[in-house]
Amino acid sequence: MIYLDNAATTALSESARNAMEPYLSGYYGNPSSIYRFGQEARKAVEESRQTIASLLHVSPREIYFTGGGTESDNWAISSVVLESALKKEKSVQLITSTIEHPAVLRTCAFFESLGVKVSRIPVDKEGFLNLEILEKVLQEESSLRKTEESSHCLISVMAANNEIGTIENLKEIGRLAKEYGAVFHTDAVQAFGQIPLDMEEMRIDLLSASSHKIHGPKGVGLLYIRKGLKLPSFLHGGAQERGLRAGTENVPGIVGFSAAAKEAFSTMEEMGRKKVALRDLFFKRLLEEIPGVKISGVNPLKDEGRDCSKDKFFLSYETGKSVEEGILKEAKTQNERNNYLSLLHHRLPGNVHICLPGVEGESVLLLLDQKGICASSGSACASGSLEPSHVLLAIGKSHEEAYSGLRLSLEETLTEEELEYTVEAIKEAVEKLKQ
Repeated sequence: MIYLDNAATTALSESARNAMEPYLSGYYGNPSSIYRFGQEARKAVEESRQTIASLLHVSPREIYFTGGGTESDNWAISSVVLESALKKEKSVQLITSTIEHPAVLRTCAFFESLGVKVSRIPVDKEGFLNLEILEKVLQEESSLRKTEESSHCLISVMAANNEIGTIENLKEIGRLAKEYGAVFHTDAVQAFGQIPLDMEEMRIDLLSASSHKIHGPKGVGLLYIRKGLKLPSFLHGGAQERGLRAGTENVPGIVGFSAAAKEAFSTMEEMGRKKVALRDLFFKRLLEEIPGVKISGVNPLKDEGRDCSKDKFFLSYETGKSVEEGILKEAKTQNERNNYLSLLHHRLPGNVHICLPGVEGESVLLLLDQKGICASSGSACASGSLEPSHVLLAIGKSHEEAYSGLRLSLEETLTEEELEYTVEAIKEAVEKLKQ
């Protein structure tokens, strides 16, 4: 089997499995119990919290464990709305983008049905948020706040898109949020452990992450809540997670999450470079073999109109060789190297998303499955939907193109032989479906 759907979920790593094992059988005490057996579990939870906090350079008291990314997104948005209601404020506004995960879009839609004002900021053809429109909406909200004296405003924009891999300008979004007094939440489920995230530089107030996207166990995630941000309880019952999220902690899951995060962050740069090399080679080979293929989102093969696919450093791929080594060797100037490296950071390292000519992505997936290849046509959470991808429609694709999407999310372990086999399988599937 060739597994190319790592954006949907990842295999449990050996380090995560080994870390979890003692808490699946031996140390099974309730972490809220006061006796030593229970306190062993409590110690494991708090050590895991400390580990993850250190990776993000935040305080352990700013990390709250959840049941996953969807819960974290719901908590972030719901709590801001509820806090506004508890303070009896006159208005609350939610600002998001048109390409968010359903966990954000549907939560916003729910509150909109209850009378909450929701603004959905458009994106360009590469998936980048329109910052000018965002600032205009914030200016209007700020003016309203002055007349109504009290209001709440939340910006919720994902760090990196789960379908097309576009990495948003979190630093600029955070700056605007700070300038206009808005709370800034980012869904970092796809970005956590893949790219650097700086809470202070990006001025992030709330951040969602999920364990199973980074080779940790399913059913556990986190919400970072900046110190000083007052939010009401999300789940009521016990006093777990400092009274904000009731329910017995998933000790094995939390421990596994911590181990997976530690490994992901320690290898982020090295693995990222390998995945970038594989990603870009994948794009190059697909464009060579399948006429009419279109890259969705940021095209890493082009730099300001210049076709980089013919550059020597781009063709210097070798299994296990970092893309930066190739750039260092072949780039003529430091500026050329820096420009190209900066371009790479606009798209998740392992994300390959294309629109196929004249075929439906779902049909291609079935044929790939017959050849032992696992891929997807978009978000796993939208699997089974008859509607075209809202992300592809938002970046300007036609309905026909939106139905033709194919997403390959890679790991650094993919071999060149597996890559070539997959390219040939996609080519054969397209040709067969067009007959």
